[in-house]
Amino acid sequence: MSQNSYLDEARSAALAFGDSLLGMARPRLRLGVTGLSRSGKTVFTTALIQNLIEGAKLPVLKAATEGRISRVRLVPQPDPEIPRFPYEAHRASLNGEARRWPESTRRISELRVEIDYERAAGWFKGPATLTLDIVDYPGEWLLDLALIGQDYKSWSRQAVGDARKAHRQMAASDWLADLSLRDPAGPPDELAAEAASDLFKAYLARLRADPEAVAVTPPGRFLMPGDLEGSPALTFAPLDLGHDSEPQTGTLAGLMAERFEAYKRVVVAPFFRDHFARLDRQIVLVDVLAALDAGAPALADLETALGQALAAFQVGRNSWLTSLFSPRIERVLFAATKADHVHHSSHDRLAAVMSHLVARASSRAQGAGARVESMALAAVRATREVRMKHGRDDLPAIVGVPEAGETVDGEVFDGLGEVAIFPGELPEHAAAIFDPGSHWQIRAPRFRPPLVESDAGGRTRPPPQIRLDRALEFLIGDRLA
Repeated sequence: MSQNSYLDEARSAALAFGDSLLGMARPRLRLGVTGLSRSGKTVFTTALIQNLIEGAKLPVLKAATEGRISRVRLVPQPDPEIPRFPYEAHRASLNGEARRWPESTRRISELRVEIDYERAAGWFKGPATLTLDIVDYPGEWLLDLALIGQDYKSWSRQAVGDARKAHRQMAASDWLADLSLRDPAGPPDELAAEAASDLFKAYLARLRADPEAVAVTPPGRFLMPGDLEGSPALTFAPLDLGHDSEPQTGTLAGLMAERFEAYKRVVVAPFFRDHFARLDRQIVLVDVLAALDAGAPALADLETALGQALAAFQVGRNSWLTSLFSPRIERVLFAATKADHVHHSSHDRLAAVMSHLVARASSRAQGAGARVESMALAAVRATREVRMKHGRDDLPAIVGVPEAGETVDGEVFDGLGEVAIFPGELPEHAAAIFDPGSHWQIRAPRFRPPLVESDAGGRTRPPPQIRLDRALEFLIGDRLA
C-alpha cells in the first residue's frame, strides 16, 4: 500500500471518529443520494425534504403514522466547504406557476435536517432529535469509485472494448478512428494527449446526451470538470494496448497512465475519503424504463455499472468499533424511478427488473451484513390513472400533461393539455429483459410536474408521490423508532 493510501485511511478514520463523537451527543445519520443519468435525483431530494418539513401524509413511515414526529426543520449547513443543496429554489420550480422540473445538480451538495420525535419504547423512551445530513452527489462520481481498484491498462481495455460494442460504435466513431492512429509506444506528446482526451470526452458527452442513456463510462469528472478543467489530471484517454504490453515511462502510454493515477489521487480519493466513506445509508436512483426502451445491450451496461457501484460501497453491519473508525453503509436502496410513467399494475414488474439488475451484487453486500432493497417509486407523481378503450380492449392508461415538444406516435404536444396514453407493458418475468431480440418499449413522454392546488389558507402542500414513504421507512425509519 502506498504512503498516500495510508494517509487517506488515517484521514478517513479521523473524520469517522469525529462524526461518531458528535453522534454520541445527538443521534446523526448521513444519507447519500445519487442517481444515474436523468433518474430524477434532484427531484427526489427536494420531494423528500418537502414531505418531511411540511408534514405530508406518509403512511409507511411508522414514526409519522404513529404521530411521533413533532417537528422537522432545516438548520444551517455544517460544512463550509460543501455547497448547500438549493432546496428552496428547487421547491419553487416544482410548485410555481411555470411548474418546471429543477435542473440537475452537477456537483456535490449537502443539507441538514433536524427531526424532533418521540422514541417509541425502551429505556430511552421520550423526546429525541435526529440530525439527518443529506449528501447529494452526481451518479458519475459514484461510478468513478470503480477506478480505485483498476490500473490504466485494465481501464483502457474495458473502455475500448465497451466503445466497440454495436450499440456504442456510432457515438464512439470519431474517437475510435483516432485511437487506431495513436501509438502507445510513441513519444509522450502533450498535443497528442490533449487531442485524444478531447475526442474521448466528446464520445462520453454523446453517450450522456442519448435520451436512452443510463450509464456512462468513467471518468465522470470529464463531463463536469469544474476548476480542474484543462488540468493534466483531466487530460488523458484510453489507448489500444496489447494484452501483454505495459505502459512504459517516456511513452504516450506512460504519460496517460501517470495522469490516470493522478485522476484517482486528485479527484476520486478525496471524494471517497471526505464524503463517501462517511455515509451511513445510500439510495441509488435509476431510470430503468429508459434502459428497457434502449434494449438488452443498454440493460447489460446498466447491470455492470450498478454492480461496480455496489462493489465500491463499504457495506456491512456496524459494530461500536467500526462506527468509531471505519463506518459502513448499513442500508442501500436501489430505486427504479418514474413509476408514474406506467400503470400501477406494472409497478411490481418494474421493481422486479430493478431487483434482477442488482441481484448478484446485492447477494455479496447482504453476505457482509448490509440490507439491500429494490423498489419502484416516483418522488413526484406527474400522472393519474384511467382505463381507456382500444377496440375491444380495456387498457390501463396514464393521464398527464406532456412537456411542450414531446412526441408520441408522431403527435407533438404543446405543454398545455392533458393526454391519456397506454404506456405499454413490462415483462412478466424479469429475466426476460436479456432474452435475445427482446425490446420492451415504454411509450411515455416527459410529463410536466403536477398542478398542486393551495389550501384555504393559501398554503401549498407537497405534490403526490409513489412509495416515497416506503423509501423513507427503509432509509431512516429505524433511527426514529
